[in-house]
Amino acid sequence: MTGTSTHAGDGVDLVVRTSGSAYNRWVDLEEITVRRCFTVRVSTESRSREDPHAVDCPDGPALAFAPPPEPPRLPGEELRAALPRVPRDGRVDEAGVRRALAALDLDPGIRTEVKSDRGRVGVVLVVEAAEGDHVDPRDCLLARVVPGATEVWVPPRIQRMPGEGGCTVANALDPAPPAH
Repeated sequence: MTGTSTHAGDGVDLVVRTSGSAYNRWVDLEEITVRRCFTVRVSTESRSREDPHAVDCPDGPALAFAPPPEPPRLPGEELRAALPRVPRDGRVDEAGVRRALAALDLDPGIRTEVKSDRGRVGVVLVVEAAEGDHVDPRDCLLARVVPGATEVWVPPRIQRMPGEGGCTVANALDPAPPAH
């Protein structure tokens, strides 16, 4: 592998090593293993249907990477306990909600958003998805503080899918109805 970023310079060149085996039935029953290597460039200039180029296979074992770190846990119970309870005839204070969030000392991998609207405060906590993950549901937690009620919930899976808008502060303020 060469390069450091798909978006910088010439991008990243990867050598892809593949192998296959079969038995040579015409000569004897000896197993034959064939190894082939190709180089693929990934950059902002790459074309999706570009054919890879054959190259000599590098010596040594293939690169091994550690598994990605576990995503941070969303603190549902802690958030529920920390958010203010406002009496029915009271006023919701956005600054107080922000202070409660700050006191939770959230993992840097959790993005937060807070918004006030018509006497209510909505909160969303989202675990940032792995880069390029456009198929898995997002991990998020919504909260709403209104006079007389403080709610914390996880939207349904279908609403957490990419592009569905379930993990937004707008959905915290005005929850979308459950899917069909």
